[in-house]
Amino acid sequence: MPDAADLIGGIDPAKPVLLAGPTASGKSALALAIAQVQGRAIVNADALQVYACWRVLSARPGASDLARAPHFLYGHQGFAAEYSVGAWLREVAQYLHTDPRPVIIGGTGLYFTALTEGLTEIPSVPSDLRDHANALRADSFADMAADLAARDPQTAAYIDMVNPMRVQRAWEVLEATGKGLRAWQLETPPPVLPLGATTPLVMRGPADVLEDRLTRRFDQMLGEGALDEVRAVLPIWDATRPAARAIGAPELVSYLKGECTLSESRDRAVIATRQFAKRQRTWFRSRMKNWQTVQFPMGKPHI
Repeated sequence: MPDAADLIGGIDPAKPVLLAGPTASGKSALALAIAQVQGRAIVNADALQVYACWRVLSARPGASDLARAPHFLYGHQGFAAEYSVGAWLREVAQYLHTDPRPVIIGGTGLYFTALTEGLTEIPSVPSDLRDHANALRADSFADMAADLAARDPQTAAYIDMVNPMRVQRAWEVLEATGKGLRAWQLETPPPVLPLGATTPLVMRGPADVLEDRLTRRFDQMLGEGALDEVRAVLPIWDATRPAARAIGAPELVSYLKGECTLSESRDRAVIATRQFAKRQRTWFRSRMKNWQTVQFPMGKPHI
């Protein structure tokens, strides 16, 4: 197994550390080890760990980890918040030049891309258009995708056209602004934190090892109260909110509504988690080719 101590010993303490990786790859333990050895704070770059309601379901750091190093941008948003990559980028800026520099950790590739490559601020989508887009996606995603491809082939060639949320976002932008999402992105300003000013690390490892970890971790989440978290949110549940994308939440909602058994819900959530991790790995391979690879499984850091 790779040795965490050797890895940490080679990290420049004068640069922020970016640590990306798929869910359940062990990046949280590595981030904590780096933070403790080098006296750094840990800053969240995971789109679901910002929500207060998902402590267990998003695998946020527990009380013992929070006591060992400062943690920021975790659990500070309510379920109904329309939190975006732009909002995260504005918030993370305050932590980039602290002394010592932070460890920025997460599994949301878009956050890291926005941070190191820049982000175009696209005008917001009116709520009535968002409601129409939600209904169109639910009723006929194929029609939405076909319409986007016909009217904005530049964006259609760039995004994942089988991902409903990506297609909907691109369709909404085109409808709201008259300009395609990719055209907006090509007007990107300089990055807040160029990649060369960081130590960028990305966790990679065998898919079968990761899938086994994902299965065991979801069962552990169920044992630690994930179902209770979803039950608490059920009265205000809205599948269109960003927080509703928490892996396992829709499946457990279905169980609580009597639409399936708990066993069926668990199996569907495990499949959804594996699919999510696969999308993460695909993003990291295509967009993080210049990042240093850290192989998992990694031996437990001794600190």
